[in-house]
Amino acid sequence: MSPTALMPRQPVPALEVPLTNGERFTLGQMPGERFDLIVFYRGLHCPICAKYLMELERLTPEFSKRGVNTVAISSDDAERGRAMAEKIQAQALRVGYGLSLRSARQWGLYLSASRGATSIGIEEPALFSEPGLFIVRADGTLYYGATQTMPFARPSFQDLLGAIDFAIAKDYPARGEYAAEV
Repeated sequence: MSPTALMPRQPVPALEVPLTNGERFTLGQMPGERFDLIVFYRGLHCPICAKYLMELERLTPEFSKRGVNTVAISSDDAERGRAMAEKIQAQALRVGYGLSLRSARQWGLYLSASRGATSIGIEEPALFSEPGLFIVRADGTLYYGATQTMPFARPSFQDLLGAIDFAIAKDYPARGEYAAEV
């Protein structure tokens, strides 16, 4: 079964997960002034994810200055979610866990089956989602989305900051919304 494609300017699926700080993230409950930046990551087993999330942790204050809330979410269990939060020294970045694979599919994420231990010696979960990054407007509609089949070559957070600055300054609309026959 292939993932579902989300459409810009349309509502995104519901999303609610526990956070490693003991709170819960519910999309839309306390949206960012302008956007929510949702980063789905593979899990504790992925060294590329840790490096990527360290960069997001570093830049989360810059996103906050622009009215953008950040959260990183995986399908890992609570123990592995907390271990990732510790590994990346999350302070500003909220880290969620327990994403259901059904929810991952609703968000258009690709799923992978375990291939055993990774290069850092951590066992992959039996099934897990591949990376995805979404920028959601405060009204719950999709502004930007990117999904991947591999952990490599993800969107740059520095580039996204520049894109958000441009979008705010020019009131740039979400693109990719055309869904009629061609």
